[in-house]
Amino acid sequence: MANAAEVDAIELAQALIRCASVTPADAGALDVLQATLDGLGFEAHRLPFEAPGTAPVDNLYARFGRGRPHFCFAGHTDVVPPGNHGAWANDPFAGKIADGMLLGRGAADMKGAIACFTAAAARFLAARGPGFEGSVSLLITGDEEGPAVNGTKRMLDWLAESGEVIDHCVVGEPTNPSRVGEMIKNGRRGSLNGRLTVKGVQGHVAYPHLADNPVPRLLRMLSRLAERRFDDASAHFQASNLEITSVDVGNAATNVIPAEARAAFNIRFNVAHTGESLSAWIRAQCEAVGGDYALDVAVSGEAFLTEPGPFTELLAGVIREITGLEPELSTTGGTSDARFIKDHCPVVEFGLASTTMHKVDERVPLADMALLERVYRRLLERYFA
Repeated sequence: MANAAEVDAIELAQALIRCASVTPADAGALDVLQATLDGLGFEAHRLPFEAPGTAPVDNLYARFGRGRPHFCFAGHTDVVPPGNHGAWANDPFAGKIADGMLLGRGAADMKGAIACFTAAAARFLAARGPGFEGSVSLLITGDEEGPAVNGTKRMLDWLAESGEVIDHCVVGEPTNPSRVGEMIKNGRRGSLNGRLTVKGVQGHVAYPHLADNPVPRLLRMLSRLAERRFDDASAHFQASNLEITSVDVGNAATNVIPAEARAAFNIRFNVAHTGESLSAWIRAQCEAVGGDYALDVAVSGEAFLTEPGPFTELLAGVIREITGLEPELSTTGGTSDARFIKDHCPVVEFGLASTTMHKVDERVPLADMALLERVYRRLLERYFA
């Protein structure tokens, strides 16, 4: 095994940031990480996947040990585009350190957390020595910021087919609103996107009897959808909500009845609903209005909750010890790849602060990375105690 002291979280994060892995490109990021894990004695598997209509994606699964329990850290090396490079104070892919900050695209989301866990695992495994009987693994995708078709979900299928069983998982997303230690995500709301097209017959506004205006029917459908109060907030979830995100006719003329009208909407829903139940309800509302329409519904993730219990309390206790903060258990925010992992094992999310993720001049304090590495190492020590 390589000397654990050789794994410096800051240096590894810098090396990862210098790989311009804008999704779905890898740009060498997984090679950097695998080289480090290989040196620590992990057994690594590169898992490239592709599907019709999507770009091929490379992924990495690396495991140390073959025993149980099996603790997994999940994350992603792909990042969102930096936008206008000129708007950044520094090159977004330079991995520069300035004023006690690590700068660059992916520093917070989430190359920094990957580096912290790798360094923590290196020190933990070195301290345990050859008598370690459990397993530690990393499940790292290049398809989290993209369509999430050829990434974690496909990797989990491969693990199941290969007989790999994970007992618990932590996803290193930037969960904390401003300081490391503030928040653990122990669930997420589901997300449903709907696209509705109502079809009519184009005609002159002065001769409506010769046309069929689709706009009033679209508005009645949207009104039925928007009127529903889905549920109330609960101990673990915000209330489910539907937001209409677009209404479009594409008609520049004032004297033409359009041939069709389109709308888009999103529902963020809690565990009181499923994508299937909501899809059936949406279609029923459209059918109640009637007429010629087309409805496309896509569920990008179901709602889930990892119930508070020994696993969440183990992580919360470590966070209290290391940071002095009382972490909130939360299901707020968007979706993450935890929505796939929850079908295989209990999963929570904990990483760096989310203050600058996806922004120009993304950055994290070096002190936060030191804290996160300590949290991850102590978590492994307590988990395998």
